[in-house]
Amino acid sequence: MAEEISNVVLDFEQEIVTVEEKIAHLEELSKTEDIDVAKEIKRLKTKLNRLLGEVYQNLTPWQKAQIARHPNRPHTLDYIEALIEDFVPLAGDRCFADDEAMIAGIGKFEGISVVVIGQEKGFDMATRMKHNFGMARPEGYRKAQRLMDLASRMNLPILTFVDTAGAYPGVDAEERGQAEAIAKTIEKSFQIKTPIISTIIGEGGSGGAIAIATANVVLMLENSIYSVISPEGCASILWRSVDKVQEATEALKLTANDLKKLKVIDEIIAEPIGGAHRNRKAVFDNLREAIRKYLKELLALTPADLKKKRSEKFLEMTRNLKPATPTQKKKK
Repeated sequence: MAEEISNVVLDFEQEIVTVEEKIAHLEELSKTEDIDVAKEIKRLKTKLNRLLGEVYQNLTPWQKAQIARHPNRPHTLDYIEALIEDFVPLAGDRCFADDEAMIAGIGKFEGISVVVIGQEKGFDMATRMKHNFGMARPEGYRKAQRLMDLASRMNLPILTFVDTAGAYPGVDAEERGQAEAIAKTIEKSFQIKTPIISTIIGEGGSGGAIAIATANVVLMLENSIYSVISPEGCASILWRSVDKVQEATEALKLTANDLKKLKVIDEIIAEPIGGAHRNRKAVFDNLREAIRKYLKELLALTPADLKKKRSEKFLEMTRNLKPATPTQKKKK
């Protein structure tokens, strides 16, 4: 399954992948055959760079949504491994069970002790089933609340990584109070008096995402998406057809550029041309730099100021929203 996933090709990437395969074939050929293919490899690499620039600098919102969901894209556990030292996972909500869709624990970011919370989708069928495709149940959000309380007691900053299509919508989750668990997690986020930095690393879907993205600073990877509903869900409700998914994606204003203009997020984290899955180290380095910068600023604030500024940040979003003007009735 892992090999199958590694070969996933998005529809708009087909020509790019074809050139990459030709380059790989020639490089392998040069190792086994006594022929000079250096010029042809150089020509193909020039073509590849041109194609990458043309495609990835003019992505549509729907294409960005596809990249945000790419199975090879780094997930929460990848960011924890790259950015967090001595990470110790903590399990359970102390009420019902442990939810492996929600990763939580403590570790160190550049020598600073932090609490880490994030949704994990998994990278193959086995891990996807284990982590429920990143869709947390109520116990996952209650585990997040427990870790937030721990951070507050120990005066530790909180780093969250958002990557979910939404909270799990199953009957069992609803029976155990899914909506209440999400609402309580958001409420808890506003009560915490330590710094919270959240990063949208892939999909940020609905309340399942905002539950752990109610932060002092919200960062977002360049090709991630963040919205109140999935494009498919929006198309089904508004147009009653998933064929309108591209129109829905554009209407939702879910890209990083759109959300930066709306002041929903604070900074866009650059990705290498081709997406985060093509150069993970570059993405990890860019995110590390941003977290370092904002963490330093937030640690200089008092607990009261951290809590106040977080509340003001989200209240300001509502003030920027202008109510729709009722359509005037046409005169007969």
